[in-house]
Amino acid sequence: MTERIKVLFAASEALPLIKTGGLADVCGALPPALRKLGVDVRLVVPAYPAALKKVPPPRIASTLELLGTTKPVRILETAFDGVQPVYLVDAPEFFDRPGNPYLDETGRDWPDSAARFCLFARAVTALALGFGDEQWQPDLVHCHDWQTGLVPALLSLQPQAPPSLFTIHNLAYQGLFPHAELERLELPERLWSPEALEFYGRLSFIKGGLVFADRINTVSPTYKEEICTPEFGCGLDGLLRKRADVLSGIVNGADYSIWNPATDKMIAAPYSIADFIVKKPQNKKQLQQQARLAPDPKIPLLGMVGRLVIQKGIDLVIESLPQLIQQQVQLVILGSGERGFERSLQQAAAQYPGQVAFVPGYHEATAHLIQAGADIFLMPSRFEPCGLSQLYAMRYGTVPVVRKTGGLADTVVNTTAARLQQNTATGFSFKQPTPESLLKSIQRALTLFAQQAQWHKLMRNAMQQCFSWESSAKQYRRLYTELLAGKKTTISRN
Repeated sequence: MTERIKVLFAASEALPLIKTGGLADVCGALPPALRKLGVDVRLVVPAYPAALKKVPPPRIASTLELLGTTKPVRILETAFDGVQPVYLVDAPEFFDRPGNPYLDETGRDWPDSAARFCLFARAVTALALGFGDEQWQPDLVHCHDWQTGLVPALLSLQPQAPPSLFTIHNLAYQGLFPHAELERLELPERLWSPEALEFYGRLSFIKGGLVFADRINTVSPTYKEEICTPEFGCGLDGLLRKRADVLSGIVNGADYSIWNPATDKMIAAPYSIADFIVKKPQNKKQLQQQARLAPDPKIPLLGMVGRLVIQKGIDLVIESLPQLIQQQVQLVILGSGERGFERSLQQAAAQYPGQVAFVPGYHEATAHLIQAGADIFLMPSRFEPCGLSQLYAMRYGTVPVVRKTGGLADTVVNTTAARLQQNTATGFSFKQPTPESLLKSIQRALTLFAQQAQWHKLMRNAMQQCFSWESSAKQYRRLYTELLAGKKTTISRN
């Protein structure tokens, strides 16, 4: 093992190259944090058109002949501040297309997603074996989510392959495809079994990581425990319990260079812990004006940013709306997702003008303004592997109300009188995913909000929390060291 660990960091998206969700935030922020700790980490992503526009002209590191395509695949290498160096897998027939990495322009899944990410996995495997760049070969490969799940499986077929780490960002997304894809993708028949990639008659990309990676980790200690149970294991809890000795959990960090109210150029009035009492209300006023809410500085303003899906508990919020409105609060929601939820929120905004605002889609500036302008931030998720928005909310002094699950349980300290006195409380949490439980937690928050001195104390507690990537990166570096010290894991197929 060399003194400086060399890591190939494989992901389907990463900021600032391409983003559809939190995976990009993590995979954009963790590599620079690791490099600051002396890790030679190199990111590899597909060469999407958007990604190619964000980087300087790359050099051609190699040209590969890979199964799954008759056309040469180029490995492009470039470097720029923040995430450097970067490899781009240039296969235009698979990645040079409109839409985003997973959906076409109409919002439908790409029909050839299995072929696209199988090809990406083969390119990553070639890089891992030293064929993608003659000037550099990694000591280990760090893969993220189902889109890279085939990489550990393909590496397992190579006797001289480096070890691999597979990070689960959300177990609910598994990359499941018909059995016929196994032959179409020209994958070895030996990979088709319940002990390999078969999952109830379907081809499972994520099982490639869960079965064949030498180490597995997920993005919070609580989620690590939860996915080993039938409730949260998505049918894979038995496999994860079997591999519990190589499973760990590391909480994601927050990128405070972007999410910092003191330096945020997207909000109306930047503020710090020294002047938030004066300046945060200016952002509230701006948010109320922009969302066409009644301009009342005293009314509690609740905010929510996220995907409008069952996982995020948006149904609990919608069911709670009649009672919430009676509490004389305002609510602004930014997000997109299931059409039924979008329609319900549009109807609520029309029914309660001046109190409820719905902004469809995702707009970075609006997300920042909600964090800065809201008094309370809602995250009633049914499950949450880690979550980033609650970390941002605390830094902005916007008190989170969360369900006690996954990373939300690991990062938000429920407020009690004793914890408030001890300066350890940072938000409000509830256990049962019901509208009644959500409403009770919101009511607890509103009761404290009416006591402004106590509320300001809670805001200070939240703003003082630090979930920097530096801390998370140190834990990943330690995990890399342990992985290399233990060499590759021998996995029984019996």
